[in-house]
Amino acid sequence: MNSPKVTDSKTTRASLPNVAALLMATTLAGQILGFLRTKLVNANFPITGPHSTDAYFAAFNVPDFFYYTLAAGALGVALIPVLVERYNKSGSKAVWEISNSLMNLLAIVMFVIGLFILIFAKWLIHHVVAPGLSPVEARTAATIMRFLAFDPFIFTISGILASAQQTFGKFFFFAIAPLTYNISIIISIFVFKDNIGLIGLGIGALIGALIQLALITIGAVRSRFHWSPKIFWKSKDFHTVLRNLPPRSLDQGMDQVEDIIETHIASRLGSGSITNFSNAYILSTAPILLLGTAISTAAFPRLNHRLNQGRPDLFRKDFLKIIRAMIWLAAPVVVIGYYCRGYLARLIYTQGNDQIALIFGFMIGAIFFGILYTIISRWFYAHKDTKTPLTVSVITIALNIILAYTLSRPHNYGVAGLALAQSIVAAVEVIILSIIMVKRDRKLFDRNFISGLIRIASVTGFSIVAGFIMISLYPLEIDDHGFFVLGSKVALISLVILAVHFSVSTLFDLEEVRPVISKLKKIITKPVNWQV
Repeated sequence: MNSPKVTDSKTTRASLPNVAALLMATTLAGQILGFLRTKLVNANFPITGPHSTDAYFAAFNVPDFFYYTLAAGALGVALIPVLVERYNKSGSKAVWEISNSLMNLLAIVMFVIGLFILIFAKWLIHHVVAPGLSPVEARTAATIMRFLAFDPFIFTISGILASAQQTFGKFFFFAIAPLTYNISIIISIFVFKDNIGLIGLGIGALIGALIQLALITIGAVRSRFHWSPKIFWKSKDFHTVLRNLPPRSLDQGMDQVEDIIETHIASRLGSGSITNFSNAYILSTAPILLLGTAISTAAFPRLNHRLNQGRPDLFRKDFLKIIRAMIWLAAPVVVIGYYCRGYLARLIYTQGNDQIALIFGFMIGAIFFGILYTIISRWFYAHKDTKTPLTVSVITIALNIILAYTLSRPHNYGVAGLALAQSIVAAVEVIILSIIMVKRDRKLFDRNFISGLIRIASVTGFSIVAGFIMISLYPLEIDDHGFFVLGSKVALISLVILAVHFSVSTLFDLEEVRPVISKLKKIITKPVNWQV
């Protein structure tokens, strides 16, 4: 039996808190850039009319669908568990062998799909994504989509290279590379707004994807990656990845089908509906990515390592600690989001838009349960079970389609009904998966965990009261405009809610607050070196 290489076993790995901090910091930066990107799109292009931003938001649906369905399922949850196991047994060479094989196979598939999108973009916009767009809007959307056609191909290569680097405990390039995508689109707004208009944003997206790939490749080369044109079909580990890929890919694909259906419905609810819903959706994804995806991504290799050690007890302990921390962090965030929905809507859309605020308010449930889903789903993926989340997704996507069509009717909630459907379905999905987890591990949610949740809920009650008092003292006025006025009110309300949440958590002696206090004590009591 081959033993791991000495150099591999001594690879320096960053601690989970440090990795989580890095990913949360870069995710926050990415969300700020994404927020700025959307705000600038709204400010520089009309929401209605022949050159409406509806075309811009509709153009991304199909490329995103193919990327998340056929590639993203392999980039992490279906690939990393196999890479971690192989790395522990055989070292980095085996990791790159599997990664090379998957990259070469999916690159071929995604290139063919890119050609398909390039050729049939107009048909896809008119018949699948947004049949309610005007002829001019449809042509603009199709042109933008053609520039995005090969983004799934580029992101697939980037994602596989990044997954291998995460296996080695290296997250830096994986964390910073996505920032270039939004930066590129932001630059394209100013470069193209006075000539080719919205179409130029597609060019910016393509350039951003290429820059992101370049940065990820630098990290891969530093990790001793050497590309090989081979596909190792006889590798058992490669076969394992291919077996795990379809369920996870279909699971991801369900989410993208949901996005396409929602865009399809919104396109028939009047001009500007796609833009309003997309703006609210962008606001809702920020906390999910910042808290859910960042923390669960940092924790996933560690959870896999616990199972590879044959220590389900330590796996359970780490999982419960992580999910409690995520609930503790998510609680004040959703309180802030609900109370500040009007301020945020006016920040992202300069003229102010009550519809965006209404839609975002209905998405609060989807935000909270979306954060929990990111770590709960990884409980299954760590056990190499991709079929259960898929089965649950099929059930919930069917429920979401029914609810979306019913609740979005003009005599019900209109476009806000799409958001309400999302929140209901997100809650149902998390509840079903949690029940399955408990059936498989009776010791999972013990009394200590339930007691902790009750105490977190009690703390959140104080945060809710604090938020209500703050918006009463600093309400959203009709003449409130501009980043300074709106941003200062959001910042003040948020700081008070967070301060109350932290303070009451300390009084209740919640274990989630102890690391924060310990870190603050180290910073405050650390001696200062005055020597030059």
